[in-house]
Amino acid sequence: MTSEPRPARTVYLVARRELNTRLRTRSFVVSTVVSLVVLIGYVLTQSTMFDEEHPTRVGLNGQAIAVAGPLKDAAAQLDHDVTTTEVTDLAAGRDMVADGELDALVSGAPAELRVLVRGDLDPDLRTVLNGLVQQQVLSGLLASVEGLDAGQVLDMVAGVGVRVESLEPPDPQHDQRLALALIVVALLYLALLLYGSMVAQGVVEEKSSRVVELLLATVRPWQLLTGKVLGLGLVGLIQLFAVGVVGLLLAILTGVVTIPATAAGTLAWGLVWYLLGYLLYATVFAAVGSLVSRQEDVQSVLMPITMMLVVAFVLGFAVLSRGPSGATATVLSLLPPLAPILMPGRIALAAAPLWQVGLAIVLTLATVVVLARVGGVVYRNSVLHMGPRRRLRDALR
Repeated sequence: MTSEPRPARTVYLVARRELNTRLRTRSFVVSTVVSLVVLIGYVLTQSTMFDEEHPTRVGLNGQAIAVAGPLKDAAAQLDHDVTTTEVTDLAAGRDMVADGELDALVSGAPAELRVLVRGDLDPDLRTVLNGLVQQQVLSGLLASVEGLDAGQVLDMVAGVGVRVESLEPPDPQHDQRLALALIVVALLYLALLLYGSMVAQGVVEEKSSRVVELLLATVRPWQLLTGKVLGLGLVGLIQLFAVGVVGLLLAILTGVVTIPATAAGTLAWGLVWYLLGYLLYATVFAAVGSLVSRQEDVQSVLMPITMMLVVAFVLGFAVLSRGPSGATATVLSLLPPLAPILMPGRIALAAAPLWQVGLAIVLTLATVVVLARVGGVVYRNSVLHMGPRRRLRDALR
């Protein structure tokens, strides 16, 4: 008599089968090359973007509104593009600076301007504002005092300037951290979408070819599902690691990143969050894929999950570029469906304290457990179902 293989051994065999099969396929090589090409183009695009000038958004409050015209004119002489916005509520203006809607908030009388920024004041903008303040002080001195020594006037004018207040300590590495954050967001989005879809397509392929009936004659449904998810997850991890290392080296060589230690840490966190995100989504992809029996129907059932990943990707670019430390970014990055993409981006920007990272991991793992149970039920009840698409409600019974 032959004893039944242990569950762990069975899962290992299924995972090894998936790993060996996928690593040897042409699609794996092609997808790796395509990912590298896309990443190279993305890194080069980022290096170009950071070299370009972008308009500086300045809010003007109170008496400072009077310097709108001179501010634009003086900035234009330095080839610096400035857009101004009138801000009637000073508190609202502070919130706009904190959320990234404004680069600077200028208030106070023209001769005593105050500037509020989130990190550090742009050097060109500082020069322009100092020039405006000095001009106002000089005009006042000349108008109020007759016979004043010219040297004294110049000394008094040279010592005045804008007063700068920062909401956060200046970070000279912000642009590089932002580049890393956007790169890791793009990589995770592509990896989760690609390998999640591959799990669903693999399930449908086994159903349509009747291979699953032979497999389930010797293994249990949960063992087959677990082995498939783990095997494809390792394939994705290998590919993501290879692409990430190449991207990291390219970013350093092109000058987009000059902080290799931070970049290496970002890559490590990216791999961790890939595993968490893959475990979160892969079981759902497999369960939903088991509802249909034809490859032509796969995309229709995957649409809701795919849209969730697209939303996370779009939100990742928006909140990381504008306000990674704000309340919106914090809340969104803690939500399990969005955390695998948003949280590693915030980590790259040093905008997520350790307790938020830990909380996001705990919430994601808890959701993985719940979805694995529900997805396992759907998979078990649907994987042998042939014919038209099965309704999710019937599969959960």
